[in-house]
Amino acid sequence: MRDVLPHVRQWYADGARFAIATVIDTFRSAPRRPGAAMAVSADGVAVGSVSGGCVEADVYEVAREVIRTGVPAVRRYGVSDEDMFAIGLTCGGIIEVLVEPVDRMTFADFEAVTAAVDSGRPVAVATVVRAAGGLGRRLVAGPDGVAGSLGDPGLDAAVVEDVAGLLDSGATAIREYGAQGECRRTEVAVFVQSFTPPPRMFVFGAIDFAAAVARVGKFLGYHVTVCDARGVFATRARFPEADEVVVDWPHRFLAGALATVDRRTALCVLTHDPKFDVPLLELALRTDAGYIGAMGSRRTHHDRLSRLRAAGLTEAELARMSSPTGLDLGARTPEETAISIAAEIIATRAAASARPLSTTTGRIHGDYAPA
Repeated sequence: MRDVLPHVRQWYADGARFAIATVIDTFRSAPRRPGAAMAVSADGVAVGSVSGGCVEADVYEVAREVIRTGVPAVRRYGVSDEDMFAIGLTCGGIIEVLVEPVDRMTFADFEAVTAAVDSGRPVAVATVVRAAGGLGRRLVAGPDGVAGSLGDPGLDAAVVEDVAGLLDSGATAIREYGAQGECRRTEVAVFVQSFTPPPRMFVFGAIDFAAAVARVGKFLGYHVTVCDARGVFATRARFPEADEVVVDWPHRFLAGALATVDRRTALCVLTHDPKFDVPLLELALRTDAGYIGAMGSRRTHHDRLSRLRAAGLTEAELARMSSPTGLDLGARTPEETAISIAAEIIATRAAASARPLSTTTGRIHGDYAPA
């Protein structure tokens, strides 16, 4: 839903009812992940996408009906049959879509959710998507507190407890419960959509390759920080796309930023100078960062490993480092190198093979690993 918020925020302020269609579950090779959304306004304007074009026309019609009636609906779309006019996914996947009405009466906490997203505060919206009654009941939870109810105090408590873990990992998923929140029961299905601050990318070394990595990092949705001890190079003019440009010794800066490093964080060490990257990597390889890449030649890599072993790092810690950083794409320019690094970050995050799809079999869209 994050992608459609700029549009629906104004619709909500205008006071008219609109509809949001959200992918709540996927099976096999589905084109979009849970959380992908499409919104339809009262006057028929549509923004966003739930499938990349396969089922949008039908979802649009369902949304128009939901706006008219005020009653939420869940639709499942699968493989289209031999009828050329059938509504389905040509990719062979299956998606479930929740279409719900939104206005000041049905979603009183909508502005609180958008304010949290805008300020970077974590928040989750939990919605009942399957139950004997209560489809569309909603609860908003996060560090700032809890608002709304799913219809039972026990269910509310169970969902709020699960929300903490989902927000910690940045995951969006369906959870199942008993009618009063009992675990290992399936009477009630609740879709929990997590809105967490953008993942962090730290780029160390204010070189031309760093400028390209910062650009692609922003394109992928990261909050990008560039850090270098040399103030003449670490300037806003050289890194206009970065969210932050910091002049400091890299290891000292990272030591002060450890609270912001989690499993979604990418650390890109482009200094390839021992006096900078060895103390930095000594610290970085002991964090929870999901990706740690270091630039340099094979010779630089082997020298770096020797220095890090001498500093006391274990083989398990050293194995977390992608060095030389990036995939073997034949990259030479800063832009090509940035794409190879970004590709490795994506593959690492998704636990994917990074092989050409033409050489693989099975599903193209595997299960997404948010960490």
